[in-house]
Amino acid sequence: MTAEPTTSRSIDADRDTVAGPAFRAAQPQDVPAVVALVESAYRGDASRAGWTTEADLLEGQRTDEAGVAELLERAESVVLLAELDGRLLACCHIERRGATGYFGMFSVSPTAQGGGLGRQVMARAEEWARAAWGVTAMEMTVIEQRAELIAWYERRGYTRTGVFEPFPYGDERFGVPLRPDLRFEKLVKSL
Repeated sequence: MTAEPTTSRSIDADRDTVAGPAFRAAQPQDVPAVVALVESAYRGDASRAGWTTEADLLEGQRTDEAGVAELLERAESVVLLAELDGRLLACCHIERRGATGYFGMFSVSPTAQGGGLGRQVMARAEEWARAAWGVTAMEMTVIEQRAELIAWYERRGYTRTGVFEPFPYGDERFGVPLRPDLRFEKLVKSL
């Protein structure tokens, strides 16, 4: 795992004296909480409280403890956590891939969505990737049918590439598709 840049705290513009989230790299003991957060943001009825749900596209799991633990063991890979008052509210995975960083597993608690936390997490992840690895771009893959989510990323400077990857049909580690036409599109942002 890569060394952690300094922890960041910011002032929430909507609350005068309350500090923003604390950011840190996940440790092995955080794996169950990360899995629970990711699942709550994307799968099942609980995910419908937020706007990032994939419940209409996929059933089953989004990730599992073995998958998250494997991300923590990779060189130049970090699962970044955002906590407030000791409560895990958001996370993402960032990884160095040559001169490019990869951004994935981006999850914000459904009850914390829509208040700017996601923007803070994304900005911190981009800052981390630049500082720790000197990357010049960040990339991600997003299910093509997630038009609202792709539009959100575009408003944050990501561009659609027209490069697609197939959805891993038949591999239930990534969920059980509810439609036959899912695929991922690669998005890129220069840093």
